[in-house]
Amino acid sequence: MREYPEWLKKPFSADGTATKVRELVEDLNLETVCDSAVCPNLRECYSQRQLTFMILGENCTRGCRFCAVSYAKPQAPDEDEPERVAEAVHRLNLRHVVITSVARDDLPDEGADHFVRVIKAVRLRNPGATVEILVPDFHARKELLDHVLQNGRPEVFAHNIETVERLSPCVRPQALYERTLEVLHYAATHNAGSLVKSSIMVGLGETQAEIRKTLQDLQAAGVTHLTIGQYLRPDANYLPVVEYVSPQRFEEYEQWAYAEGFSWVKSGPFVRSSYHAVDAMDDAAIQPLSV
Repeated sequence: MREYPEWLKKPFSADGTATKVRELVEDLNLETVCDSAVCPNLRECYSQRQLTFMILGENCTRGCRFCAVSYAKPQAPDEDEPERVAEAVHRLNLRHVVITSVARDDLPDEGADHFVRVIKAVRLRNPGATVEILVPDFHARKELLDHVLQNGRPEVFAHNIETVERLSPCVRPQALYERTLEVLHYAATHNAGSLVKSSIMVGLGETQAEIRKTLQDLQAAGVTHLTIGQYLRPDANYLPVVEYVSPQRFEEYEQWAYAEGFSWVKSGPFVRSSYHAVDAMDDAAIQPLSV
Protein backbone atom coordinates (compact mmCIF):
# COMPACT_ATOMS: atom_id res chain seq x y z
CA MET A 1 0.00 0.00 0.00
CA ARG A 2 1.29 3.43 -0.91
CA GLU A 3 2.39 5.45 2.12
CA TYR A 4 0.52 8.69 2.76
CA PRO A 5 2.62 11.87 3.00
CA GLU A 6 2.81 13.57 6.38
CA TRP A 7 0.16 16.18 5.55
CA LEU A 8 -2.40 13.38 5.06
CA LYS A 9 -1.76 11.83 8.48
CA LYS A 10 -4.42 13.40 10.62
CA PRO A 11 -4.38 12.57 14.33
CA PHE A 12 -7.78 12.78 15.89
CA SER A 13 -9.29 11.67 19.17
CA ALA A 14 -13.06 11.48 19.03
CA ASP A 15 -15.20 12.32 22.03
CA GLY A 16 -18.50 10.69 22.88
CA THR A 17 -20.41 12.95 20.49
CA ALA A 18 -19.25 11.04 17.41
CA THR A 19 -20.56 7.80 18.88
CA LYS A 20 -23.90 9.39 19.73
CA VAL A 21 -24.28 10.76 16.20
CA ARG A 22 -23.60 7.35 14.71
CA GLU A 23 -26.10 5.75 17.10
CA LEU A 24 -28.75 8.32 16.14
CA VAL A 25 -28.22 7.66 12.43
CA GLU A 26 -28.55 3.93 13.03
CA ASP A 27 -31.59 4.37 15.28
CA LEU A 28 -33.44 6.29 12.56
CA ASN A 29 -32.27 3.87 9.85
CA LEU A 30 -30.60 6.59 7.79
CA GLU A 31 -27.63 6.61 5.45
CA THR A 32 -24.84 9.17 5.41
CA VAL A 33 -22.38 9.70 2.58
CA CYS A 34 -19.78 10.11 5.34
CA ASP A 35 -20.01 6.37 6.01
CA SER A 36 -20.90 5.13 2.54
CA ALA A 37 -18.14 7.03 0.76
CA VAL A 38 -15.51 6.26 3.45
CA CYS A 39 -14.84 9.94 4.14
CA PRO A 40 -11.57 10.59 6.01
CA ASN A 41 -13.25 13.38 7.99
CA LEU A 42 -16.03 11.22 9.42
CA ARG A 43 -14.93 11.18 13.07
CA GLU A 44 -14.08 14.88 13.06
CA CYS A 45 -17.40 15.91 11.53
CA TYR A 46 -19.48 13.54 13.66
CA SER A 47 -17.78 14.96 16.76
CA GLN A 48 -18.95 18.40 15.62
CA ARG A 49 -22.47 17.06 14.96
CA GLN A 50 -21.95 17.56 11.23
CA LEU A 51 -22.94 14.99 8.62
CA THR A 52 -24.30 14.65 5.09
CA PHE A 53 -27.51 12.67 4.79
CA MET A 54 -27.67 10.33 1.80
CA ILE A 55 -31.24 9.72 0.68
CA LEU A 56 -32.88 7.34 -1.78
CA GLY A 57 -31.06 4.26 -0.51
CA GLU A 58 -27.51 2.99 -0.33
CA ASN A 59 -27.19 1.57 -3.86
CA CYS A 60 -26.30 3.81 -6.80
CA THR A 61 -27.21 3.22 -10.45
CA ARG A 62 -23.88 4.66 -11.60
CA GLY A 63 -20.46 3.13 -11.09
CA CYS A 64 -18.10 6.07 -10.85
CA ARG A 65 -14.52 4.84 -10.56
CA PHE A 66 -13.64 7.05 -7.60
CA CYS A 67 -16.66 6.56 -5.37
CA ALA A 68 -17.04 3.91 -2.66
CA VAL A 69 -20.86 4.11 -2.61
CA SER A 70 -22.32 0.74 -3.59
CA TYR A 71 -23.04 0.26 -7.32
CA ALA A 72 -25.98 -2.14 -7.38
CA LYS A 73 -29.67 -2.45 -8.14
CA PRO A 74 -31.43 0.02 -5.79
CA GLN A 75 -34.50 -0.61 -3.72
CA ALA A 76 -37.70 1.42 -3.81
CA PRO A 77 -37.46 4.76 -1.98
CA ASP A 78 -38.60 4.75 1.66
CA GLU A 79 -41.77 6.79 1.87
CA ASP A 80 -41.11 7.85 5.46
CA GLU A 81 -37.47 8.82 4.87
CA PRO A 82 -38.25 12.58 4.70
CA GLU A 83 -39.71 12.51 8.21
CA ARG A 84 -36.79 10.45 9.56
CA VAL A 85 -34.25 12.92 8.14
CA ALA A 86 -36.25 15.78 9.64
CA GLU A 87 -36.27 14.05 13.02
CA ALA A 88 -32.51 13.53 12.89
CA VAL A 89 -31.99 17.21 12.12
CA HIS A 90 -34.19 18.08 15.10
CA ARG A 91 -32.35 15.76 17.50
CA LEU A 92 -28.96 17.04 16.35
CA ASN A 93 -30.16 20.66 16.49
CA LEU A 94 -28.58 21.37 13.10
CA ARG A 95 -28.78 24.88 11.71
CA HIS A 96 -27.47 23.84 8.28
CA VAL A 97 -28.51 20.54 6.70
CA VAL A 98 -26.63 18.89 3.85
CA ILE A 99 -28.52 16.30 1.81
CA THR A 100 -27.19 14.22 -1.06
CA SER A 101 -28.31 11.04 -2.78
CA VAL A 102 -27.24 8.14 -4.86
CA ALA A 103 -28.04 8.44 -8.57
CA ARG A 104 -31.47 6.96 -9.28
CA ASP A 105 -31.56 6.61 -13.07
CA ASP A 106 -34.10 3.82 -12.53
CA LEU A 107 -36.83 6.21 -11.31
CA PRO A 108 -39.02 8.17 -13.74
CA ASP A 109 -38.09 11.45 -12.02
CA GLU A 110 -34.59 10.26 -10.98
CA GLY A 111 -35.46 11.06 -7.36
CA ALA A 112 -36.22 14.78 -7.82
CA ASP A 113 -39.56 14.69 -5.98
CA HIS A 114 -38.01 12.78 -3.08
CA PHE A 115 -35.47 15.60 -2.68
CA VAL A 116 -38.33 18.11 -2.52
CA ARG A 117 -40.21 16.00 0.03
CA VAL A 118 -37.13 15.74 2.24
CA ILE A 119 -36.45 19.48 2.07
CA LYS A 120 -40.06 20.30 2.97
CA ALA A 121 -40.09 17.82 5.86
CA VAL A 122 -36.83 19.23 7.24
CA ARG A 123 -38.15 22.80 7.10
CA LEU A 124 -41.48 21.86 8.65
CA ARG A 125 -39.79 20.18 11.62
CA ASN A 126 -36.85 22.62 11.80
CA PRO A 127 -37.99 26.06 10.62
CA GLY A 128 -34.68 27.76 11.46
CA ALA A 129 -32.47 25.44 9.41
CA THR A 130 -30.92 26.18 6.04
CA VAL A 131 -30.70 23.40 3.44
CA GLU A 132 -27.91 22.43 1.06
CA ILE A 133 -28.52 19.73 -1.54
CA LEU A 134 -25.83 17.90 -3.50
CA VAL A 135 -27.67 16.35 -6.42
CA PRO A 136 -26.95 13.98 -9.30
CA ASP A 137 -27.23 15.51 -12.76
CA PHE A 138 -30.84 14.40 -13.47
CA HIS A 139 -29.59 14.11 -17.07
CA ALA A 140 -29.99 17.91 -17.16
CA ARG A 141 -33.77 17.46 -17.48
CA LYS A 142 -35.08 20.96 -16.97
CA GLU A 143 -38.43 19.87 -15.55
CA LEU A 144 -36.64 17.97 -12.78
CA LEU A 145 -34.23 20.80 -12.04
CA ASP A 146 -37.15 23.23 -11.96
CA HIS A 147 -39.02 21.02 -9.51
CA VAL A 148 -36.08 20.87 -7.12
CA LEU A 149 -35.18 24.57 -7.45
CA GLN A 150 -38.67 26.06 -7.42
CA ASN A 151 -40.50 23.70 -5.07
CA GLY A 152 -37.58 22.73 -2.84
CA ARG A 153 -35.90 26.17 -2.84
CA PRO A 154 -32.63 25.00 -1.28
CA GLU A 155 -30.38 27.72 0.08
CA VAL A 156 -27.45 25.92 -1.59
CA PHE A 157 -27.67 23.92 -4.83
CA ALA A 158 -24.57 21.76 -5.34
CA HIS A 159 -23.52 19.47 -8.16
CA ASN A 160 -19.94 18.30 -8.47
CA ILE A 161 -17.76 18.54 -11.57
CA GLU A 162 -15.37 16.12 -9.79
CA THR A 163 -12.45 16.32 -12.25
CA VAL A 164 -11.08 18.00 -15.35
CA GLU A 165 -12.65 17.49 -18.77
CA ARG A 166 -9.97 15.11 -20.12
CA LEU A 167 -10.28 12.71 -17.18
CA SER A 168 -14.05 12.88 -16.77
CA PRO A 169 -14.94 9.93 -19.07
CA CYS A 170 -12.62 7.66 -17.09
CA VAL A 171 -13.45 8.95 -13.62
CA ARG A 172 -17.24 9.02 -14.03
CA PRO A 173 -18.14 7.19 -17.25
CA GLN A 174 -21.90 7.62 -16.91
CA ALA A 175 -21.69 11.39 -16.53
CA LEU A 176 -20.65 14.15 -18.91
CA TYR A 177 -18.43 17.14 -18.16
CA GLU A 178 -20.52 19.43 -20.36
CA ARG A 179 -23.75 18.14 -18.84
CA THR A 180 -22.49 19.02 -15.37
CA LEU A 181 -21.76 22.57 -16.56
CA GLU A 182 -25.23 22.70 -18.11
CA VAL A 183 -26.85 21.69 -14.81
CA LEU A 184 -24.83 24.25 -12.86
CA HIS A 185 -25.58 27.02 -15.36
CA TYR A 186 -29.29 26.21 -15.27
CA ALA A 187 -29.26 26.34 -11.47
CA ALA A 188 -27.39 29.64 -11.52
CA THR A 189 -29.94 31.23 -13.84
CA HIS A 190 -33.14 29.64 -12.46
CA ASN A 191 -32.32 29.24 -8.77
CA ALA A 192 -34.61 31.69 -6.97
CA GLY A 193 -31.77 32.79 -4.70
CA SER A 194 -29.76 29.61 -4.12
CA LEU A 195 -25.99 29.66 -3.84
CA VAL A 196 -24.49 27.40 -6.52
CA LYS A 197 -21.66 25.11 -5.46
CA SER A 198 -19.36 22.54 -7.03
CA SER A 199 -16.30 20.48 -6.10
CA ILE A 200 -13.09 19.24 -7.72
CA MET A 201 -10.88 16.29 -6.75
CA VAL A 202 -7.18 16.52 -7.54
CA GLY A 203 -4.45 13.90 -7.64
CA LEU A 204 -5.93 11.90 -10.54
CA GLY A 205 -3.34 13.00 -13.09
CA GLU A 206 -4.73 16.40 -14.05
CA THR A 207 -2.37 19.22 -14.99
CA GLN A 208 -2.35 22.63 -13.37
CA ALA A 209 -3.44 24.14 -16.70
CA GLU A 210 -6.45 21.81 -16.69
CA ILE A 211 -7.35 22.86 -13.16
CA ARG A 212 -7.26 26.51 -14.20
CA LYS A 213 -9.47 25.73 -17.22
CA THR A 214 -11.95 23.88 -14.99
CA LEU A 215 -12.10 26.84 -12.61
CA GLN A 216 -12.85 29.11 -15.57
CA ASP A 217 -15.56 26.75 -16.86
CA LEU A 218 -17.25 26.59 -13.45
CA GLN A 219 -17.08 30.34 -12.96
CA ALA A 220 -18.55 30.92 -16.42
CA ALA A 221 -21.38 28.52 -15.56
CA GLY A 222 -22.31 30.69 -12.58
CA VAL A 223 -20.86 28.67 -9.71
CA THR A 224 -20.35 30.85 -6.65
CA HIS A 225 -18.94 28.39 -4.10
CA LEU A 226 -16.19 25.85 -4.64
CA THR A 227 -14.31 23.13 -2.79
CA ILE A 228 -11.07 21.46 -3.91
CA GLY A 229 -9.73 18.33 -2.21
CA GLN A 230 -7.39 15.37 -2.56
CA TYR A 231 -8.67 12.17 -4.18
CA LEU A 232 -8.07 9.19 -1.92
CA ARG A 233 -8.49 5.68 -3.27
CA PRO A 234 -11.16 3.75 -1.31
CA ASP A 235 -9.49 0.41 -2.11
CA ALA A 236 -7.74 -1.47 -4.92
CA ASN A 237 -10.92 -1.65 -7.02
CA TYR A 238 -10.88 2.08 -7.68
CA LEU A 239 -8.68 4.46 -9.65
CA PRO A 240 -5.17 4.83 -8.25
CA VAL A 241 -3.89 8.09 -6.83
CA VAL A 242 -1.46 9.63 -9.31
CA GLU A 243 -0.25 12.40 -7.02
CA TYR A 244 -0.63 13.57 -3.44
CA VAL A 245 -0.96 17.30 -3.98
CA SER A 246 0.95 19.46 -1.51
CA PRO A 247 -0.80 21.87 0.88
CA GLN A 248 1.09 24.70 -0.83
CA ARG A 249 -0.43 23.79 -4.20
CA PHE A 250 -3.89 23.68 -2.63
CA GLU A 251 -3.30 27.22 -1.37
CA GLU A 252 -2.33 28.23 -4.89
CA TYR A 253 -5.50 26.68 -6.32
CA GLU A 254 -7.56 28.60 -3.77
CA GLN A 255 -5.89 31.85 -4.83
CA TRP A 256 -6.58 31.04 -8.47
CA ALA A 257 -10.25 30.40 -7.70
CA TYR A 258 -10.70 33.69 -5.88
CA ALA A 259 -8.95 35.46 -8.74
CA GLU A 260 -11.47 33.90 -11.15
CA GLY A 261 -14.30 35.45 -9.13
CA PHE A 262 -15.67 32.74 -6.83
CA SER A 263 -17.33 34.08 -3.68
CA TRP A 264 -16.20 31.32 -1.32
CA VAL A 265 -13.49 28.68 -1.71
CA LYS A 266 -12.18 25.88 0.51
CA SER A 267 -9.09 24.09 -0.81
CA GLY A 268 -6.97 21.55 1.02
CA PRO A 269 -6.02 17.86 1.25
CA PHE A 270 -8.95 16.94 3.51
CA VAL A 271 -11.56 19.22 1.95
CA ARG A 272 -14.68 17.51 0.61
CA SER A 273 -17.78 18.98 -1.02
CA SER A 274 -19.69 19.36 2.26
CA TYR A 275 -16.71 19.80 4.60
CA HIS A 276 -17.48 22.71 6.96
CA ALA A 277 -20.42 23.55 4.71
CA VAL A 278 -21.99 25.78 7.35
CA ASP A 279 -19.07 28.22 6.97
CA ALA A 280 -20.35 29.24 3.54
CA MET A 281 -23.74 30.06 5.00
CA ASP A 282 -22.16 32.17 7.72
CA ASP A 283 -20.03 34.03 5.17
CA ALA A 284 -23.03 34.69 2.92
CA ALA A 285 -25.34 35.60 5.83
CA ILE A 286 -28.17 33.61 4.20
CA GLN A 287 -31.46 33.56 6.08
CA PRO A 288 -33.44 30.30 6.17
CA LEU A 289 -36.52 30.09 3.98
CA SER A 290 -39.96 29.16 5.26
CA VAL A 291 -41.84 25.99 4.34
